[in-house]
Amino acid sequence: MLTLNSQGKTLQSTKPLIMGILNITPDSFYQNSRVTAVSEAIDLAGKMHADGASIIDIGGQSTRPGAIAISASEELDRIGVVIEALVKAFPDVFISVDTYHSEVAKSVVKAGAHIINDISGGQYDAAMFSTIASLNVPYVVMHVNESKDEMHHVKNEASIMPVLHDFFTSTCATAKVAGIQQLILDPGFGFSKSPTQNFELISNLSTLTTFQKPILIGVSRKSTIYKTLGITAADALNGTTVLHTAALLHGASILRVHDVKEAKEVVTLCSYLQ
Repeated sequence: MLTLNSQGKTLQSTKPLIMGILNITPDSFYQNSRVTAVSEAIDLAGKMHADGASIIDIGGQSTRPGAIAISASEELDRIGVVIEALVKAFPDVFISVDTYHSEVAKSVVKAGAHIINDISGGQYDAAMFSTIASLNVPYVVMHVNESKDEMHHVKNEASIMPVLHDFFTSTCATAKVAGIQQLILDPGFGFSKSPTQNFELISNLSTLTTFQKPILIGVSRKSTIYKTLGITAADALNGTTVLHTAALLHGASILRVHDVKEAKEVVTLCSYLQ
């Protein structure tokens, strides 16, 4: 049973959850996930919710290779009004915000967001752990290189699993000391890893269940899939489905996806296999 508590609401499920991706950006790598107007955001979020998403993950800046980082204030300018609109429009949905800025985390939780999804695992803002503890919301910590400028740099081609275990051992301990009650682990598929290491982490995902925390996987339409198959992100749904299946069979608790309907079907079928 996966249970998340935030803002007086409880999200509980015996099956893995679907987190739909909603990018308030002009440059995220998959064009169909981008919106710029509040009305577009409501329409897309509504479709994802109807298709089976229990969580909508809102991003205000792209973290694709080559993307230019923006400030916390610019990020808030992009997402603030959208969050307020979605909280009102979809009271049954958990709203997640993809940010590594503690000031953004404070503002969006005040606006009604329920989850903070930090691709830096607390490494890019020293105030993030204490901020999350004070906000008392679920916190996704992702593995990535400790330098923001090297988030897509592969340091070595050795096995990634010892690195992940060391990172999450340290991160879980730091979070516990800070007073964070609800931690979700994301091994960071596509960040700071080679394609071989990305496939390795999916194949060995079950070893991370020893931390007894929910595991989030974000493989949707990423370059390891489409470059391996010699296609584009637009054509990578089938490959995404294959890796979603593998991730679920190896212990994933949450799938972060562009294509909610198809991911929900994977969850349903895998539940029978397990």
